[in-house]
Amino acid sequence: MGQNTITVTDSDFSQAIASETPTLVDFWAEWCGPCKMMDGPLDELAAENSGKLSVAKLNVDENPSTMGAYHVMSIPTLIVFQDGEEKRRLVGARSKGQLQTELAEFLS
Repeated sequence: MGQNTITVTDSDFSQAIASETPTLVDFWAEWCGPCKMMDGPLDELAAENSGKLSVAKLNVDENPSTMGAYHVMSIPTLIVFQDGEEKRRLVGARSKGQLQTELAEFLS
């Protein structure tokens, strides 16, 4: 887990995504290799875009209700929320550069 990301759970998820500031939620699991590869890029993205984008991580094994509620079928799945609404969904591992390109509208 990176020092610039936050951990969310089923109990505080709604509060975490309610912000006007976009929140990127990483749905992941400990056993998922591609998920672990995302840790560094996501932490860097969070550090470089502080104030513009929050990055949260939700362990799907420990928080199955939220995973089901948002129909997450494979991991890693990254969902950007703003004001509690889903704005963008990315499925599969990405490099930092790919993340910056695909999330550019939220980083400006």
